[in-house]
Amino acid sequence: MVIVGASLAGLRAAEVLRDEGFTGSLTIIGEEAERPYDRPPMSKAVLLGHMPPDHAALPARREVDAHWRLGVPATGLDLAARRVLLRDGSHVEYDRVLIATGVRARPWPDAAQASLEGVFTLRTMEDARQLVGRLDAGPRRVLVIGAGFTGSEIASVCRERGLQVTVAERGPAPLVGALGGVIAAVAADLQREHGVDLRCGITVTELVGDEEGRLRSARLSDGSVLDCDVAVVALGAVRNTEWLHDSGLGAGPKGLASDAGCRAFDLNGVVTDDVFVAGDVARTPHPLYEYQLLALEHWGNAVAQAEVAAHNMVNCGPRRRPHLAVPAFWSSQFGVNIKSVGVPSFSDEVAVVQGSVDKRSFVAVYGYRGRLTAAVSFNQSRWLDYYRTLIEAAAPFPPDPGTFDRPEEVLVQAADVPDPSQLSHGPTVAVTGHLPDERRVVRVPPTVQEARA
Repeated sequence: MVIVGASLAGLRAAEVLRDEGFTGSLTIIGEEAERPYDRPPMSKAVLLGHMPPDHAALPARREVDAHWRLGVPATGLDLAARRVLLRDGSHVEYDRVLIATGVRARPWPDAAQASLEGVFTLRTMEDARQLVGRLDAGPRRVLVIGAGFTGSEIASVCRERGLQVTVAERGPAPLVGALGGVIAAVAADLQREHGVDLRCGITVTELVGDEEGRLRSARLSDGSVLDCDVAVVALGAVRNTEWLHDSGLGAGPKGLASDAGCRAFDLNGVVTDDVFVAGDVARTPHPLYEYQLLALEHWGNAVAQAEVAAHNMVNCGPRRRPHLAVPAFWSSQFGVNIKSVGVPSFSDEVAVVQGSVDKRSFVAVYGYRGRLTAAVSFNQSRWLDYYRTLIEAAAPFPPDPGTFDRPEEVLVQAADVPDPSQLSHGPTVAVTGHLPDERRVVRVPPTVQEARA
């Protein structure tokens, strides 16, 4: 067995392979020199100085007895010869391979501007080391380019540190790609309440340096010039699939497509028997979302998908199982804990059904054609397990919360989910395509809206 990607998904898959009784050779290939580590703290505890970057190593749940090939990225996959090609000219043969190469931060498009001292991205442990050093030095102003979850968390850290921060967001509000316009408007208010200079509908057209190659200012699309000495590019992620370009697999900018059992598709859409995929690089169909391919960048999804992939790598036929976990994510920013279950971007309506938006403590639910598809909480996460069960049961939208603390009148609004192509940072969950309707779940009667459609 070979795992390409010394990541959260790669480590958990290795552990499950051993738990499932696999005793053969196991090789784990990683581009970075470090053993698998936890990435969420990089934009939270590490930037705040509460945790050294090298303390984010993922704890091993068991000994995996693997041969680690770290700091040597994969450059190709030879399906016919069953071998992974490495940059140092060597190769690793496999009987079955798991691709868990994840994503990387999308760089600033102008290489010369990106190389200016003071321009950063944030994805890796080394990125966090460099950025926290600059924040410790007390910059005059930090410019965050993109207001997705990473960009918003960085802005939150800057304000908690007492730093002046401007956020430039191409879309109409922070987090709009993940949460839709209604709830994103709440996130915008939250940022401004905490002193963020939030500029929406604005792009950065140029990063300007001085003669010594240090960042000094940024030109914006409205014609203004912003003085800044640190800029963090938070324009979303790029899926690490380029090394698979000539492999014959169905891999591209949106990820590597697979069936619900995590078996990769080839270019013809035919499922492979010995190539599996898990984590951020994967595009997987989900029956709750009309079998559309979901590309997720979530911690919990990486774990759940890796466990399914590893199980299926050592089992066959009826013993294999599908990856059907309901997506979930969380973020901590500006004193608010934001959590979600389901896919908010797969919706046409939204309603706040519990708590108070004004108090920044509420639950909003999302629906599509009369079915519940997602729930998002601001400082109300204790209810999300309840909504998860409703999502799994394809419950009607909006649900009846019964005796819960709820607004006197539930206002159903258009979800205002934008086209992902219009966003600078991209949604946290991307719905990217369809598979044939081969359902393996219990059917439910159509809603009135579905019947009319």
